[in-house]
Amino acid sequence: MEVDAGWVDCSRQAVEYTMDPRNFLNEVRIFQFETLSFEEATSTKSTIEKILYGTEFYNKKVDYYNSSGALISTNSLYSDLILSAGRTSRVSSLHLASRIKQEVGPFLSHSSISGTVDGFKGLYNFYNIGATSSSEPMGAIKNGLQYAKDGKGMSSDKKAKYLIPWDNKEKAITGGAIFIGESYINVGQNTIYLQKFDVNDDRKGTLFTHQYMTNVLAPYSEGKSTYNGYKNGNILNSNLSFLIPVYENMPELPTETPNINPNDYTSDNTNVYADVSTVLNIRSGPSTSYDIVATVSKDEVMTRIAKGKQTGELWDRVKLSNGILGYAFQSYLKEVPEEPEIPIQEIRLSLSKNPINKNEKVSLEVKILPENATDKTIKYSSSDTSIAMVDESGTILGLRSGNAIITAYSEKYNIKKEIKIQVYSEVTDLILDVTDIVLIKGQSTKINANVMPEDANNPKVIFSSNNNAIATVDSEGNISAIEEGETQIIATTEENQIQKEVNVKVVTLDENIEFTDLIIKGNIISGLEEGKNSVLEIKNKIQTTYKIEIYNENNEVLLDSQPVGTGNILKCFDENNNEVMEYIFLYYGDVNGDGKINSIDLLVLQRHILEIEKLEGVKVKAGNINKDGKKPTSRDLLLIQRHILGLQKIDQKEKIKVYRHP
Repeated sequence: MEVDAGWVDCSRQAVEYTMDPRNFLNEVRIFQFETLSFEEATSTKSTIEKILYGTEFYNKKVDYYNSSGALISTNSLYSDLILSAGRTSRVSSLHLASRIKQEVGPFLSHSSISGTVDGFKGLYNFYNIGATSSSEPMGAIKNGLQYAKDGKGMSSDKKAKYLIPWDNKEKAITGGAIFIGESYINVGQNTIYLQKFDVNDDRKGTLFTHQYMTNVLAPYSEGKSTYNGYKNGNILNSNLSFLIPVYENMPELPTETPNINPNDYTSDNTNVYADVSTVLNIRSGPSTSYDIVATVSKDEVMTRIAKGKQTGELWDRVKLSNGILGYAFQSYLKEVPEEPEIPIQEIRLSLSKNPINKNEKVSLEVKILPENATDKTIKYSSSDTSIAMVDESGTILGLRSGNAIITAYSEKYNIKKEIKIQVYSEVTDLILDVTDIVLIKGQSTKINANVMPEDANNPKVIFSSNNNAIATVDSEGNISAIEEGETQIIATTEENQIQKEVNVKVVTLDENIEFTDLIIKGNIISGLEEGKNSVLEIKNKIQTTYKIEIYNENNEVLLDSQPVGTGNILKCFDENNNEVMEYIFLYYGDVNGDGKINSIDLLVLQRHILEIEKLEGVKVKAGNINKDGKKPTSRDLLLIQRHILGLQKIDQKEKIKVYRHP
């Protein structure tokens, strides 16, 4: 019955056919099961660039217009932003790249991302989120840019979560990806199939209620479109991940498509082979007008599960050794003479290397006994796919430090064998939260030294002093100032001997400089007040006979009106213009050093936590809002977010200590 123009109610048989994954396990149809959640192994810059090929995004550095119409250039490629957005939102970067192409087309001049639309200059919406149509000229575009501007009535919490306003391209690509992930992909509906058939109970008790579409054929048609896009982009040979549901109590054979008459067949269970000179096409239905779902080579054996008795051309339904179902022209099939079944009795496993390093691959060596077993089909699984993954050929990939059990098993003969594999994470870098320290004689402080990556198996760091008469250091990184002078503290990783230095200067109290409402710890100045941290305001809090100037990280003098931020340097000069003292500013939450605490700091700290772009020195300390001396974590991100929203201001206080140059 037609229920709307071009749409009709579907039958029970049609629902059963489209819900049964076994009907869609071929090279084209399987893409309705492609995983849309982020996976490090499949999301690579080279694969993203292949998807972007043929568009103006391909291998292109990002630039954008701000609200004043000024062109801002960056060193990031669009593929960099898309990969980062995938990691942040936990949405497949390949899906995000495809979606951007679908939504805004191949040109950077598209109005949703040009940044030049009157009334919405400097705003961007790469996924056309909120771009509902209207009768106004460019109504959909303007509605989408209004969403990019203020979220169209969204709460403050939501705006912060989605990085709204989208006033640069990185925020637009990342914030939009977070929105996409939160709506479907990160609540258990991370394939096109699961967005149509809500059978995943990740939302606990709300099954069958959250459908993106009602068209039962949509997963197949959209999956086919994805396949064609990947084929055109030449990325079908890249690593791709699929999530295929397995249901309990299913019938032995999947339901037929409704347009095939079951009375045209008789049940069968005969082994047949392809009696052809080259290859035989297996089709999705009993006619050459149906899609080719697979090809089998000459003499390849398959199972005929239904023998055709149609009028005219006769077609049989067959099942291939890999489980694919389809139809073959009956005249090209010959029955296989029966032979005695020889079952697998034992599976033996070994590894050429164990443990393996993180990101290393090793092939599982498999021996099947007896060697003349009839069916040697072996499948593989990992007890923890976050530590080690294994593919259908038995190749193991180490993902992070830990132990996993790899199992090889024969479903047909119910035989399995397990082998334990260890993944080792090697130390690659060392990050210190300070590079220069000034201490008062008798004073102590601690260096926080963190090895990278976070899951490194051997995180031990060894500390030493170049001159114990000036400053000593213990095994935990605690420095004690002994005598005036300068020395270096050396931090060395036990593994790979990676070294970093901290310059230490020991001084005594200086009567020529005093600080009001600022906090001094060694040569670090903190206690800056939000909105009251201009150069002039900071200078007014310093009483000294020295000439003082504040510099940025490029050693440029800041103007009195400019804000002071993390990493800026206060220099003191005597009457002969000789530099006698140097301080560095610390503004908790301001990790990018611009003297402000905003969503940019959220992005910068997030990239540091994800090991995409690491912070160094005092900027690491600025990201440690908890002030516990540890690596910044998602907890610190939350505290910055609460500060931005005005829910809980960041505490800038520490103990006051003043010192002088010798």
